[in-house]
Amino acid sequence: MGEKESETTMSVIEVNQIVKEFNVVKREKGLKGSLKALIKPERQTIKAVDGISFCVEKGEIVAYIGPNGAGKSTTVKMMAGILTPTSGEILINGVSPHKNRKKVVADLGVVFGQRTQLNWDLRLGESFELLKRIYQIDEATYRANLKTMNEILAIDELLSTPVRQLSLGQRMRGDLTAAMLHSPSVLFLDEPTIGLDVDAKNAIRKFIKDINQSRKTTIVLTTHDLGDIQELCNRVIIINHGKVIEDGSLNDLIEKIAPFRHLIVDYYADIAPNHPKAKIVDKADTRVTYRFWKKDITAARLIEDLSKTVQIRDVSLEEADIEDIISIAYKGKKAD
Repeated sequence: MGEKESETTMSVIEVNQIVKEFNVVKREKGLKGSLKALIKPERQTIKAVDGISFCVEKGEIVAYIGPNGAGKSTTVKMMAGILTPTSGEILINGVSPHKNRKKVVADLGVVFGQRTQLNWDLRLGESFELLKRIYQIDEATYRANLKTMNEILAIDELLSTPVRQLSLGQRMRGDLTAAMLHSPSVLFLDEPTIGLDVDAKNAIRKFIKDINQSRKTTIVLTTHDLGDIQELCNRVIIINHGKVIEDGSLNDLIEKIAPFRHLIVDYYADIAPNHPKAKIVDKADTRVTYRFWKKDITAARLIEDLSKTVQIRDVSLEEADIEDIISIAYKGKKAD
């Protein structure tokens, strides 16, 4: 019990059985339905988050993902203190963001990819100065953090530009800098690479890696970009219909959901020999793709067996595609 208590104490983020319900007006189709909703609205309760629990340790980069409407952004807003759970408890560094939001926000950075905390009517540098006053950041800390962000995101070249004139990628660089000015130990990133080009995405990913490595910042990342997950995250939490359906490392997720590999064989002849421990999943002329389970047979043995039947011109191996794995996880089943 002592060890368990110690582990709990070490958690930077603790989410315990949180539920979030919304009361919405039930709408029927057509003009008649719209009039009915206006004159005599019928309300129903929607459970956006349904008993979610997890802990995040210091320095982790966690992907918090799920299909649209799964409850990701709602969870992040509750962790940030923007929304209050219907029931359950959230602690950030041991403090509830709903009972003491001011204290939590002082050690929390939040970036929402589709909205900005920057002042639209000010130059970027002036927005930073305003945040400096709001967070009461001392001059030395402010200058040091701005210097660090410039080294990672080349922010100096944008300081004189009005926020409204920044491109999406430039604005995201500004938002990330703004989120780190007060030296938070926890950073929530909600779709930070959405709509960005390749160069901008790479800059954001570099920022996340550098901040995590240099400051041990704990980061929770929601994203639909699977490249973000592969490059950045050492843990993946998948939710659907407001519930956690998977929680573990990406490698463990692959082994659990899709513990197979693909062997791509180019034959000299237009033929597709079968094998009892492999399944043909694709055929195009003389190229045949086999799916085989690692626990059943090795790639070397499969190649050896197939070559006894038909002459092979070339072979290559592929691991399960992460996009397929996430898709299978969303559906709540294992690969066939």
